[in-house]
Amino acid sequence: MYFPSWLSQLYRGLSRPIRRTTQPIWGSLYRSLLQSSQRRIPEFSSFVVRTNTCGELRSSHLGQEVTLCGWIQYRRQNTFLVLRDFDGLVQVIIPQDESAASVKKILCEAPVESVVQVSGTVISRPAGQENPKMPTGEIEIKVKTAELLNACKKLPFEIKDFVKKTEALRLQYRYLDLRSFQMQYNLRLRSQMVMKMREYLCNLHGFVDIETPTLFKRTPGGAKEFLVPSREPGKFYSLPQSPQQFKQLLMVGGLDRYFQVARCYRDEGSRPDRQPEFTQIDIEMSFVDQTGIQSLIEGLLQYSWPNDKDPVVVPFPTMTFAEALATYGTDKPDTRFGMKIIDISDVFRNTEIGFLQDALSKPHGTVKAICIPEGAKYLKRKDIESIRKFAADHFNQEILPVFLNANRNWNSPVANFIMESQRLELIRLMETQEEDVVLLTAGEHNKACSLLGKLRLECADLLETRGVVLRDPTLFSFLWVVDFPLFLPKEENPRELESAHHPFTAPHPSDIHLLYTEPKKARSQHYDLVLNGNEIGGGSIRIHNAELQRYILATLLKEDVKMLSHLLQALDYGAPPHGGIALGLDRLICLVTGSPSIRDVIAFPKSFRGHDLMSNTPDSVPPEELKPYHIRVSRPTDSKAERAH
Repeated sequence: MYFPSWLSQLYRGLSRPIRRTTQPIWGSLYRSLLQSSQRRIPEFSSFVVRTNTCGELRSSHLGQEVTLCGWIQYRRQNTFLVLRDFDGLVQVIIPQDESAASVKKILCEAPVESVVQVSGTVISRPAGQENPKMPTGEIEIKVKTAELLNACKKLPFEIKDFVKKTEALRLQYRYLDLRSFQMQYNLRLRSQMVMKMREYLCNLHGFVDIETPTLFKRTPGGAKEFLVPSREPGKFYSLPQSPQQFKQLLMVGGLDRYFQVARCYRDEGSRPDRQPEFTQIDIEMSFVDQTGIQSLIEGLLQYSWPNDKDPVVVPFPTMTFAEALATYGTDKPDTRFGMKIIDISDVFRNTEIGFLQDALSKPHGTVKAICIPEGAKYLKRKDIESIRKFAADHFNQEILPVFLNANRNWNSPVANFIMESQRLELIRLMETQEEDVVLLTAGEHNKACSLLGKLRLECADLLETRGVVLRDPTLFSFLWVVDFPLFLPKEENPRELESAHHPFTAPHPSDIHLLYTEPKKARSQHYDLVLNGNEIGGGSIRIHNAELQRYILATLLKEDVKMLSHLLQALDYGAPPHGGIALGLDRLICLVTGSPSIRDVIAFPKSFRGHDLMSNTPDSVPPEELKPYHIRVSRPTDSKAERAH
């Protein structure tokens, strides 16, 4: 049974700035929940020794006797200190009279960041000494009793947001880093958004929250998985990259609507937007199409979006994979700014420039360009040289910078071969202004677009470091990218195919016949959700026909179907049509909070190399502890010694 009315009231209350009322709110929980006209306020001081939090006291509390617990943030001249807890700061007056000598001794001698408990009266600050920058700036606490709960040793760094610390130091002392305002904000906002997602999915739309195993079997293709040894000789579990197979099996089992805040694992190096262990909002539905999944996710994000951000506007725009690549050079375009890729092949059909001629003479050859606004003003000669070197080193492509003012064509004598008529046509097509710079390249369509897509972002970064505002940091630009290819040629062997996403993705209904004739041309029913140039979610309509799934695995992908026999068998027992999606929770929260790395929105993340610097993990295990798993470690020094003999 669902109670959307009172639960939505409750969660709307949770989403607002949290402050206690002066009135006690104890009473029957059931009665409180049913009184939907009254919003329930979270009780932060229930079950604990304090009466109030440091951040909630106001002028309305004047005269009240309170007990507070927290950390000493700051102390001045042994006359007052600032006490901090998760909810904020409050000023505490250290008593100076002889009768309170023991209280003064505790509060004056306790090191900064020590944990103390104080009791006293809420009083007004003297006139003219109010602090408008502090929510509690109109009051202070006149202390009567104090207790040192735990003294703090010398800190490796100050607990202040403006104090710069290296990331390695922050991760080594993560428990101290967590005390900072920014980390508190990030983790609390993450918790709040997840709670509202649960409310939206379970209580408003009938989803079932189901935990799936984290010990499973190795699956073919995709990212590398962590192996976990078992006590059976030579047999291993695998930590799943995602609950993909389980969620499909739940649909076969008739659960109809599943979701999970799922822990996932990939044995890959850590990057600013990736971790070896990460969290997904994992969702699957039966009897759904692509439009249904997209509408669900738009509603989910709109419902759970923080109140201190601009509201999410739905529906999100949609773009095909081919359009995204042709216009932005990537399948995850940042649509907050222009600098779009323009096809200018027709301008140079009769050119005398050699590398343009060569490109246009080939079947898929094109000439593409992007316009850098006011590039002549902000780009230096070394920037142009760096751009050309990047194109040559990473794409084996040539970049031709074209300045509208011919005197500025640095290191680009070939630009002199651009005829005046071509220059004028460029200005018309690119809609350029006098100070703009056009970056032009030629080659195979996908390669030319990918290069310009990279340069588009590089140049945007460069311009913004020099004061140009291209991307509004307060803007959240969502985009659906659809109609991906179903297969891609393998890098190591282009004659063979691999799944563009995963082998359970259903082909586009119009392209099923291509699976048996030209599978490389088949589109998929896959969809990615992009936010500000970052993929934050991906999903698909699944293959629910066992025969089609077996054909794709065995014939097209040449995978060992025995590894997936349980799934193929399940599909043969009346699997409903189904589809789903997974949102990358860490990446989503990172973008919402404006954090530079997903490590800033995870309580205990791994380092760039995938290590836990706090506990020094991964760590070695003594040989005797490995014996039950029939494992012997061969170290690099051992193999060298063997070769020497």
